[in-house]
Amino acid sequence: MQPSGTVSLVGAGPGSPDLITVRGLKRLREAEVVVYDALIHPELLEQIHPEAERVYAGKRGYCVGSTLQETICDVLANRAGQGLRVVRLKGGDPCVFGRGGEEAEFLAERGIEVEIVPGVTTAVGACAAANIPLTHRDAGQSVALITGHFDPESPDCTHDWAALAKMSTLVVYMGLRHLHAIAAKLIDAGLDPFTPATVIANATLPSQIVVDSPLALIADAARNLPAPAILVIGEVAAKPQAPRVPLAASRQHPGVAFA
Repeated sequence: MQPSGTVSLVGAGPGSPDLITVRGLKRLREAEVVVYDALIHPELLEQIHPEAERVYAGKRGYCVGSTLQETICDVLANRAGQGLRVVRLKGGDPCVFGRGGEEAEFLAERGIEVEIVPGVTTAVGACAAANIPLTHRDAGQSVALITGHFDPESPDCTHDWAALAKMSTLVVYMGLRHLHAIAAKLIDAGLDPFTPATVIANATLPSQIVVDSPLALIADAARNLPAPAILVIGEVAAKPQAPRVPLAASRQHPGVAFA
């Protein structure tokens, strides 16, 4: 009887290839199959063993050019069923708006061993790259991470806007398309329209762009930004810990040398 393989759900971090964890990099190098998303940095893909199978899954905003989630799950189960070491490589953290929970459930139901390797999620990585303290003793005692993928007027969106408006800090993933509606919902729910807000696009990469504005104007201020982008709302957005310099002009990412 052929031994069952394993699947590691690995978080690659928010963009820059040197932000993957040591364990994540080890699993990537050991993998016999790697199923990876569109936003994975090319320098990380160079760490895959030359003889390993590569499976491109897409997954870049609003499912443009993406493989169906059901197909991805079937591929993971199929390759693991062949006794192979499989890595599912995702941007950010696999279980923070990465559908890692769904994949883990699917595999566990089929008796396949699953390991979750955490990654630096975008809320943490993007705020750090923009010198924003995600929490702050005076201004950020609570944080909520929410998805902005669904139209706020859609029945698919189940956010309690009144509750969210009371949080110290909100971080909205995948919300670039719906910024106007998200801001309007929060303001209607009682959030001050002059609350500081920041949109961070291409976080942690040399192409990173940071735009600051009051909440009521953030959609217009960020209208030309590229996806992926993250929205940070709250007083912490007005507390950068150091002057913001373009990452291309800093020491952070001229290229990464992996040991």
